[in-house]
Amino acid sequence: MSYTLGKEEKLKSKILIEQLFAEGNHVKSFPFRLIYLPIDHKGEFPLKTGFSVPKRNVKLAVNRNRIKRLLREVYRKNKHLFYEKLEEKYVFMFIYMSREEMKYEDLELSLKKLSNKFLIKINEDEN
Repeated sequence: MSYTLGKEEKLKSKILIEQLFAEGNHVKSFPFRLIYLPIDHKGEFPLKTGFSVPKRNVKLAVNRNRIKRLLREVYRKNKHLFYEKLEEKYVFMFIYMSREEMKYEDLELSLKKLSNKFLIKINEDEN
């Protein structure tokens, strides 16, 4: 598995994003909220992913952009946690809920917890 986050893996379709927020389920692990929806999108990768940092929580655009860069990097290095156990295609949106910027190591730990919660919830939904 390559540790890249290319154009094909990013969630850019307005239609998919609207459908995700309307019909999607969510899992929380502070500071993340993951909204997900199993949907057969046309991409070759099993996941299409988006990242959001609300302006309500982080006022300055410079800080929001830095947090999004950190989120993308944490996801890029740890996306294998999601890819290994998925059989169908999903659309993801990671929403950052904290008001302060967190360290990379803390974000990585939270993402690992979030992936475990997500996989457990997926298994429960299937059974």
